[in-house]
Amino acid sequence: MRFSRTVSVLSVTAVITALGMGTPSSAEVQPAGISVENGVTQPVYNYSDAIQEVVYVETPMDSDGDGSNDLIAMDIIRPRETESGVKIPTIMEASPYYGRSSQPPPDRTRGFPGWWDEYFVPRGYAVAQVEMQGTGRSFGCPTTGGPEDTISIKAAVDWLNGRARGFHADGSAAVADWSTGNVGMQGVSYVGTLPNAVATEGVPGLRTVVPIAAISNWYSYANDQGIAWASWGTRYTEYLANYVSVGRSAPGSASAEACEARIDALGDAEQASDSDFTPFWQERDYIPAANKIKTGDTSVFMVHGMTDYNVKTMHFANLWYEVAKRQMPRKIWIHRGAHSNPTSFRNAEWQSVMHRWMDHWLYDIDNGVMDEPMADIQRPDGSWETHSSWPDASTSPVSLSFGPATGEVAGTLSPDAPTGNPTQSFVDQIESQAVKVGDPSEARPGRLVYVTPPLTEELRLSGTPSLDVRMSTNATGSLLSAMVVDYGEGTSVTVAGKEPLELVQEPCQPEDLVNLTGCATPMEVTEAITPQRVLAWGHVNVQNMPDLRRSDELTPGKKYQVRWNTLPTEHVIPAGHRIGLVLTGNYNADPGQVRPARDQVSVGSEITIDLHGSKLSLPVVDGTDGLRF
Repeated sequence: MRFSRTVSVLSVTAVITALGMGTPSSAEVQPAGISVENGVTQPVYNYSDAIQEVVYVETPMDSDGDGSNDLIAMDIIRPRETESGVKIPTIMEASPYYGRSSQPPPDRTRGFPGWWDEYFVPRGYAVAQVEMQGTGRSFGCPTTGGPEDTISIKAAVDWLNGRARGFHADGSAAVADWSTGNVGMQGVSYVGTLPNAVATEGVPGLRTVVPIAAISNWYSYANDQGIAWASWGTRYTEYLANYVSVGRSAPGSASAEACEARIDALGDAEQASDSDFTPFWQERDYIPAANKIKTGDTSVFMVHGMTDYNVKTMHFANLWYEVAKRQMPRKIWIHRGAHSNPTSFRNAEWQSVMHRWMDHWLYDIDNGVMDEPMADIQRPDGSWETHSSWPDASTSPVSLSFGPATGEVAGTLSPDAPTGNPTQSFVDQIESQAVKVGDPSEARPGRLVYVTPPLTEELRLSGTPSLDVRMSTNATGSLLSAMVVDYGEGTSVTVAGKEPLELVQEPCQPEDLVNLTGCATPMEVTEAITPQRVLAWGHVNVQNMPDLRRSDELTPGKKYQVRWNTLPTEHVIPAGHRIGLVLTGNYNADPGQVRPARDQVSVGSEITIDLHGSKLSLPVVDGTDGLRF
């Protein structure tokens, strides 16, 4: 059957008029007929005869302005026994990318390429794939992190809890009378971002979210503290909306013309922001509403790679800090790799922990998963450690002042402030990051370097470093970049990542996890002995200080106090090495990283640092007792 907008919405409207809200609440449902052994559900349902259906959920919005509320397509697979009164929870994957892979008929599922359905459906779960508004077979227009993203996916959770209406492709009512209302969302990249978005709405029934390599603030995805990321351009949100909505002209989807102006407006608003944190970006920031995760009684399981230069590590850390501050139930995996799925680096453990996690949060099975250490951390050699928290519970900030050179070219990092009012200057010039952080004993005009004495004991950093720098410049604009460096010979490890579409489209069957094929193929790892390793880096546009919401021209010669964060870090620095800080302006990133857009005003300018008013704050395990030299 062809589910056309013209024909089906008329019948859908008729159904809406006639329908009441009859789905029972989760408090009224009966427990499913599951089998539990050793604290986990057992595969007692037959996958081969599971029910597959497509439901179109009505949202409370009309994002394409056609006069009808948007309908969101959701593919569902569930045990056949749910037709006979068995009630089960749902594991949901909501994505903007489904339309890029295939375009099935409106009444047929597109298939379930992940391992979740084969694994969890026999154990008494439904698995749902939700197509974000304006993508695939869903109506509406994509808005790249805008409120419409959240509303579209929240509607699917609401339908599973009897709070929204749903319809089949022929316009007949679709009621989730088989649903307990308990939902767990999981996904990677943009697919992991949508769980963050919905969780920060405080949605009843959303019991857990598993955001993997996920965005928590779209401003920080496209910008770094007043500076655009060069690789993304100035109209990235427009580009991405067009990219994910490739199928929107297919039957059942909004026409290209209906969304063209809406999508163009995204690029206009982004470009007009000029990397200021304008209202356009503020409504795409999920962090201020993190308290609603607790309101919704939602647990969080985060996964992120320390060398993810697509969705950079501030995304997990900044949202995690809010979750931790409120003592929400949580767990985290921090791995050494880039933009990737846990199936490609720790697949057996991932399947096991997800089994116990979903059983606990969606079936309320007391299996001890919440009694285990909160943080699993992978070291550069590939080994894993468990810790009671992240950052480490004994972490406290250690403030190190900048000191002038004492017999070497490099300045010093020390707990003691320098005497007098020393200053040092550098010229903002474009070089590679490798040149900027190279040999600290060599004088280079495009940087300043400050180092500690050699450590007498190994030191662990766990958290987010920050800078507080007093500076002036002879230009009307200035970009400052900071890099925290481990100076000392050691092994630099690079672990490959994947493109977002590759992550979400590659088939991932249970046999792949067993045989280490497909999605479970181990990521390529390269190692090299190097004299230094960059542990954290961050940039700031001084014109945006102290308020990211606006930028003002600088007054040449005027002194400014500039505060900014680097990316978070989780590293162990061996005894005998030195901690270094490199201060510079513009630079070209090393391969695999994303460099900030160049500040053409500041290139060639001179930047002067007042050492007495400048400090680096490091998150050191055991605080000052953990820093020994």
